[in-house]
Amino acid sequence: MYKIFKALLGLFVSVGLVIGVTGCASEPIDMSKVSAVIDVRTPAEFVAGHLQGAVNIDVEAADFNERVGTLAKGGKYLVYCHSGRRAGIAVEDMKSLGFTNVTSIGGIQDASVETKLNVVK
Repeated sequence: MYKIFKALLGLFVSVGLVIGVTGCASEPIDMSKVSAVIDVRTPAEFVAGHLQGAVNIDVEAADFNERVGTLAKGGKYLVYCHSGRRAGIAVEDMKSLGFTNVTSIGGIQDASVETKLNVVK
């Protein structure tokens, strides 16, 4: 039993190291090719602080699909929220509407780091 545990532990450590190394090597975002950065939080959250230049389209609002539907489907969109959960939902909704280049950049803090955009009020 100990040998099996030791073998599994070694495997998990190896996999973790590989994932850690490859997970950190993301390419910088070329913001000149981004059509819009979309904050999918509530208007109150947006007013409290958002990425500079972001557009607020609340994913939980009844008119979310209608509002994002006015955007060019071929544009490049970066989507964020507070923690990343709502951004993921918004990305899936947008893809179902025909958007082809839409990416969740997670929560606002991670999004600020990824895009190099400041959080403003």
